[in-house]
Amino acid sequence: MSATVVVLLVLAGLSESAGRVLPLVARRPKLSPRLVAGLMVTGTVVEGTVIALWPLAAWTVADLVQPVVAPDAASPPGTTGMAWTPALVAPLLLAAVLAFPLLGPFLHLLLVAGVAAGLAGPLAAASGLGWWTAAGCIAVAAVGLAATVEVVRRLIARIIAGAREPEAIV
Repeated sequence: MSATVVVLLVLAGLSESAGRVLPLVARRPKLSPRLVAGLMVTGTVVEGTVIALWPLAAWTVADLVQPVVAPDAASPPGTTGMAWTPALVAPLLLAAVLAFPLLGPFLHLLLVAGVAAGLAGPLAAASGLGWWTAAGCIAVAAVGLAATVEVVRRLIARIIAGAREPEAIV
């Protein structure tokens, strides 16, 4: 992964994180700056990692689907998966910037779908699957990653809420 791709992934992660943390700060203005900074850094790492894992997860889904869809098709020799390129991740950075709730969730979703469509071509070429099948693999990977992150977020929120309840009683 090139340095340009890493920088773009970090910026996309930071923007996605800001889109989640800033509304919380707006609702609770008395949050400590240290907590807000911690949430931003943690969110940046998590969101950036999820974005970075998207092509790998799509490649894994394609490997699972390939024997079912095209039993005779095999990945071309020497292919080891997919990776982000600056051209593929730059629109995702724009989508991350538009993740701010007030700037348009529908436009954000539309841009993420466009990035997914852009990933479908390289995945189809690398795996030997058709474009629509590759797009389906990308969608399944995206939904799987998003669901995993959401489950972890809710679990952490419950743990934190459970830890704070005894303090409120005392």
